[in-house]
Amino acid sequence: MQKKSSFNQLVLVNSKNHSEANSIMSVRSPRVRFLPMLLLFSPILLRSQAPAFDPLKTFAPLTLPDPVNAYRSANGAPGPQYWQNRADYDLHATIDTATKTLTATENITYTNNSPDTLPSLWIQMEQNTYLPNARSTALGGGSRPRPADAFTEGYVLDAVEVQGSAPKSPAVKAEYVVTDTRMQVRLPSPLAHGAHIHVLIRYHYKIPGTFGGRTSWGKAQQGEIYDIAQWYPRMAVYDDLRGWDTQPYVGNEFYCEYGHFDYFITVPANFLITGSGDLVNAPEVLGKTELARLAQARASDKTVMIRTPEEATANAALPTPASTRTWHFAMDNTRDVVFSASPAFVWDAARINLPAGKHALAQSLYPIESVGDAAWGRSTEYLKDSVERFSQRWYPYPYPNAVNVAGFSSGMEYPGILFDGITDKGKVLFFITAHEIGHTWFPMIVGFNERRNAWMDEGFNTFIDIFESDDFEGGVYGPKRDGEYAPGGGNPADEIAKVMQDPAAPAILSRADTIREKYRHPVTYFKSAFGLKLLRDNILGPQRFDYAFRKFIADWAFKHPSPSDFFRAISSEGGEDLDYFWRGFYINNWTLDFAVTTAKYIDNDPAKGVQVTIETRGQLIVPTTLEVTQKDGTKLQTPVPAETWFQSNTHTFTLKTTQPITSATIDPTHDLPDTDRTNNTLKP
Repeated sequence: MQKKSSFNQLVLVNSKNHSEANSIMSVRSPRVRFLPMLLLFSPILLRSQAPAFDPLKTFAPLTLPDPVNAYRSANGAPGPQYWQNRADYDLHATIDTATKTLTATENITYTNNSPDTLPSLWIQMEQNTYLPNARSTALGGGSRPRPADAFTEGYVLDAVEVQGSAPKSPAVKAEYVVTDTRMQVRLPSPLAHGAHIHVLIRYHYKIPGTFGGRTSWGKAQQGEIYDIAQWYPRMAVYDDLRGWDTQPYVGNEFYCEYGHFDYFITVPANFLITGSGDLVNAPEVLGKTELARLAQARASDKTVMIRTPEEATANAALPTPASTRTWHFAMDNTRDVVFSASPAFVWDAARINLPAGKHALAQSLYPIESVGDAAWGRSTEYLKDSVERFSQRWYPYPYPNAVNVAGFSSGMEYPGILFDGITDKGKVLFFITAHEIGHTWFPMIVGFNERRNAWMDEGFNTFIDIFESDDFEGGVYGPKRDGEYAPGGGNPADEIAKVMQDPAAPAILSRADTIREKYRHPVTYFKSAFGLKLLRDNILGPQRFDYAFRKFIADWAFKHPSPSDFFRAISSEGGEDLDYFWRGFYINNWTLDFAVTTAKYIDNDPAKGVQVTIETRGQLIVPTTLEVTQKDGTKLQTPVPAETWFQSNTHTFTLKTTQPITSATIDPTHDLPDTDRTNNTLKP
């Protein structure tokens, strides 16, 4: 509303009527009215105030959950005495396609690098999540009921033995207790520091149907596809934070030790298998034509067909043979391995170009119904581009292969291999491919504890997705943040502000399995990712953030950082005390609300400058910018750092204007999750 042409004679008031002018400082309303005539000659623009901000609360000293010690340093890096245990696996499995049963033997070599002596070992038994009485069936008070046939017997243990490290040490029957998705193996003699032991397990289990979610078998048009994950008992992590971390598997993902894997899979002779790591015995299981095409693909930036749709159709049409083949894969420095098997796979591949002149191979395997350039025909292209750009920007891809598989366990990531959907195509296929291979960095390289801190792997990965979506073919599928950060298609900051205003929304640092499905994506994915965006774009700036973030990745590659390690790493290497941000954005779900309350020319003369007063009405603080627009359209800006709010909820800035102004705005680019944008700008 404009009363006079001169900006310094205008007063804006959030009051309902003229009679409320006397209580202007306590009134807050979206309506705008003029003050009585006496105040019209005051060169001030006013808004009512409703201060709730307490600087002593926001900027109080912060003690992070995990203390600094010899294992974890104050700069967020592993300490001089950091240790972690190691688990190496030798696995031999056979799939009976008639009964849908996987039968296997495993030899776990477990090395105790901890300073402690271990009287027992804990092992994850995740197939037990499909038992009718599994704890996972009770998650959310029974809000995830399963059909009557959506259960199995879980792991059936045929033998559990332990064998000492001494040469020719005999294997002895182990004493063990299975409880839900964990097994405790009680050792005949404690495992000392530096020693290792073999755990020998023979087992079988019924492969879940599509109800298995992250692992399953199902029927494609031309044959069955087996996506096999969580398929072997695997060591729980023993770390310096909790000793044995034995959270049961009820929905959130994994926390595993690193080691070397050799695994052998026996299937009908007409099946094609792809898996984590490298195919060791390719000449024994592939034909000469496929081997020649693979060699061509390793030297090609264009996608090469290894098994064409016609060849896949012909192979799938063959009756299931009685003969079998055994496929041998190996993978080093990994926390897990999985595989997919089918007689119906089409297969293509292309070279991945990595830093320092290194290479890997991008591969895609999919059924006939997924063929086409609008669908899986571009999967390898998407995969190759994502791995190359993530490697250049953050940390080099460490594995020999990156594989995308179309099956029935859609949207799931494992080391070196992705399970995605048969019907995915176009933009959706690009997004899901980039996101799932991005998980190689978090948590396959940086070994987060997903079961406790899902916000770290999902949020960090959603954050790095932004850059791939912006970069691929000039952003043809971007910006991803519109589809991922803001499901409604609005400004990402405004979407996050809605979460922060919701009193029922959990804090990011909540235990992962306690976060209800309603908030899982908004908090675990989007708010977590948005926190990194704020750190990069608004708090530290790209130069400081990128350097600190890369160092954090390199420091913790193939190790187990905690949230406290991340907070310390970014604060220390980013060169900023960020306790106020960790407290407000991660530990609490505080809101942010900045307002411009007054604007006054110095000595009533626009040529001498303008004094603009701003206010914070929320407990969360993020550095931002105050912008004044002059009459001729030129804009003057001044930073609003965190220190602005150290002692008060208000502050007045002076900007050197040369002419009347038309507006004063805080956060002019709408970067911040401000819960009330109506008070961000003051204008006639």
